Amino acid sequence: MAERSFAKEVQHLKLGNGDVFRGEGILAITKGLLQSGVAYVGGYQGSPISHLMDVLNDAQEILGDLGVHFEQSGSEANAAAMLSASINYPMRGAVAWKSTVGTNVASDALANLASSGVTGGAMVVVGEDYGEGSSIMQERTHAFAMKSQMWLLDPRPNLPSIVDMIERGFELSEASNTPLFLMVRIRTCHVTGEFVAKNNVAPQFNPANPVVPERELNRIILPPIIFEQEKDKIKNRLPAALAYITEHKMNEVFEGDFGDVGIVMQGGLYNTAIRALERYGLADAFGNSKIPLYIMNVTYPLVPEELVQFCAGKAHVLMVEEGQPNYIEQELSLILRKADLQTRLHGKDILPGYGEFTGQVAFDGIAEFLQQSAPRGLDLDLIAGARHMTSSMPIEQSEALGKEVVARPAGLCTGCPERPLFSAIKQIQQASGGDFHISADIGCHAFATLPPFNLGNTIMGYGFSLAASSAMRSKLPHRAISVMGDGGFWHNGLTTGVVSSVFNHHDGILIIVDNGYSAATGGQDIPSFIKPENLIATSKVARVDQQPIAAAVKGVGVEWVRTVATYNIGEMKDTIEDALSTEYDGLKVIIAEGECMLNKQRRIKPQIKVRINDGVRTIKERFVVDSQTCTGDHACIRISGCPSLTIKDNPDPLRVDPVAYVDNSCVGCGVCGSNVHSAVLCPSFARAEMLFNPNWWDKFVGGMRQSVIGFLQQRLQNQEAKRAL
Repeated sequence: MAERSFAKEVQHLKLGNGDVFRGEGILAITKGLLQSGVAYVGGYQGSPISHLMDVLNDAQEILGDLGVHFEQSGSEANAAAMLSASINYPMRGAVAWKSTVGTNVASDALANLASSGVTGGAMVVVGEDYGEGSSIMQERTHAFAMKSQMWLLDPRPNLPSIVDMIERGFELSEASNTPLFLMVRIRTCHVTGEFVAKNNVAPQFNPANPVVPERELNRIILPPIIFEQEKDKIKNRLPAALAYITEHKMNEVFEGDFGDVGIVMQGGLYNTAIRALERYGLADAFGNSKIPLYIMNVTYPLVPEELVQFCAGKAHVLMVEEGQPNYIEQELSLILRKADLQTRLHGKDILPGYGEFTGQVAFDGIAEFLQQSAPRGLDLDLIAGARHMTSSMPIEQSEALGKEVVARPAGLCTGCPERPLFSAIKQIQQASGGDFHISADIGCHAFATLPPFNLGNTIMGYGFSLAASSAMRSKLPHRAISVMGDGGFWHNGLTTGVVSSVFNHHDGILIIVDNGYSAATGGQDIPSFIKPENLIATSKVARVDQQPIAAAVKGVGVEWVRTVATYNIGEMKDTIEDALSTEYDGLKVIIAEGECMLNKQRRIKPQIKVRINDGVRTIKERFVVDSQTCTGDHACIRISGCPSLTIKDNPDPLRVDPVAYVDNSCVGCGVCGSNVHSAVLCPSFARAEMLFNPNWWDKFVGGMRQSVIGFLQQRLQNQEAKRAL
């Protein structure tokens, strides 16, 4: 059950020769794979290719009809190992994951794959999640490509280029017997456009034409063969790759009017750079540039002959490269020096050495390059004027804006089942009078490290929280606490954390947030995913786990296991306190159960709407705050941080502090009320039931209630009137 369905869009994957394919980048990638005759596809979800996995999942019928094997891999290492099918056999395969964390997880399998080499084309579609908006540490795929000698494609962000690079990429992989990366940035994944489609190609091997097992000793990763494989990389595979790249013109050159300067750029940065040139009047909306451009659709390996030819006769060349280290700029500088070209190379002396290559960065950087290089015939006053007219915000205004606008870090969604868990931990911590050491993990629950919870000391990787706390177990005044999600548990946590902790007699606490899905990446299914029953009348879900987490941890030797509903804050507090104080000195596992509220709302909202429209009796719950009772202390907000729990002006003119208020985004999860009860705060919260399509009994009871309330209100008014006299 993913964030959204592509069931309708995937029908476009059936288009054939001459048809015009229109859609999003991720759909174009899938179509390119099918047109290339891919035999198998796998991967692990993560930004920005999560939707690619959703597309592949929704297209399973189409893939099956072609004979393409697809599976949602348990981890990136699982996916990378699939590519071994292309080592011995002429089968094309593709896998996908989020970089660079995914590549790190898959590095062992990829290094062995690159050493062995491939017979069939092998492609890793890696989602380059780089820049200020990234959710991971700032690293690049380029380093791994160079380290393992895997070619790196970075196509221009338009659909024809993407599809062409996929088709060419498989051919390049086979021509050089080398696996490669297809790097797609966020904008590449979600750009929309069109291209002329081709027929899908069914893979060569299928049940009717099975592969004949073959064994080649020179493909085995053992000494002394590994030395021969390394020699083959440099002596044969690299020259073959360079020859193919050159012959098929995978890199592109756009001639311009100002021949004494030029810009070399990664293909994925083309749209941003060409837009900056257009704003200066140096390019048009169709991408025709007056400044000569060399577009690296293949950023590794570089083709020295092409670069020398492009730079020859130019006084200045700008290398547009994202991030550090500036791998491409360094290699380009070496190429120019070896060729004894006197072209002055600009790069990180003009462009920032960190961060995403945004529109403003491109605009300012290209202007600075033109000012320094002063191309013959270019009116620099026009460039300076255009830059001044659309310059970035002045420093003093930017500083003032930073003071006036409060920073808004990412947080848990309204009704998130993880919020009551961290509210419970915070209450216990405050009652104990000291901070806990908490090893956090990758996932939605990582937001608990931020206000208002401020819980979590480290984040080491997906499923690593328990392993990260192992060295702390004998150094703390309390038991070390680790928190991981169900996705992280199945990805890595079971083997890296739980099994190791049992083996090493780890006297710690592991809290597994079991919300039923890989929630942080869009709600994809995991081994313990929830099978909801259709019980919409009460908005409740009967939970049926595919592979229960409790059974898994018990199966590897954990004896102390408790399963608690997260929304029951009182029970959650009791369970955590028990884990902290029990005399049992082995690993203690608490499974905090509660379905991801986003997935739940995606499922039940349409169904509730249908029920209401069909006249079926339906109840929706939400919470309210009595403004007359609210003390204005706002402890309820500090202990919860729910987006629907906010403030409004105090209706009492004698009280100046604003009161708490629940807005219309409330989903009725009840955390705010449970917190108030558990922490013994003011009794201002109340649950309200909104009844749609009431039956005769509801109307009768409602009428009786209104009569009683009306009678009591009238009596109160009469008493107040008498006192006034």
